Amino acid sequence: MKIIAILSLILIVTSCGMKVPYTDEIKKQYNLDESNMRKVQFFTSATIIIERKNSLENQGTTESGTLVTNENSVENRIIIPVNTKCVFEKFEANGDIQVRFEVGQNKTLRYAIRKGNNNGRYYLSAVWDQNKGGQLDYGNLTYYATSESGSAFLLVVTKKLKKVRRKDRVVKGMSV
Repeated sequence: MKIIAILSLILIVTSCGMKVPYTDEIKKQYNLDESNMRKVQFFTSATIIIERKNSLENQGTTESGTLVTNENSVENRIIIPVNTKCVFEKFEANGDIQVRFEVGQNKTLRYAIRKGNNNGRYYLSAVWDQNKGGQLDYGNLTYYATSESGSAFLLVVTKKLKKVRRKDRVVKGMSV
């Protein structure tokens, strides 16, 4: 009788990562203090567009006596697409979070829990004006976020790991 014994140890790791909104509940569940927050990869849930416009207007006359109005404007737009990766920069005294999408002095965006909103999500924080958009500082300059950018909140990836240990053995059977 020939017995073939196959002994295997299989480690099955199922890791389906899901992007979920970052909330205080997640912070508590994973014990995320300032040092642990630096290890977490954050994402933005929506496209963020911030704009800065400079315009210069002057008036004068030409040699032939024609009145001329000259207007020059420069528009700078920074576009942060949906699901762009960002990293934790620091906690503010009031609990707001600053995250960084790129390297540079003061190139951070602030996220905060909105008052009266009980879902606990951290949304892009700015001083909102219905005509101009959300005023915020980025890289020591004043920018205005588009109204659509106001719906952007922070996301994190969570995974559930499941380990299974299994031993397999193949039996040939018996003959008379």
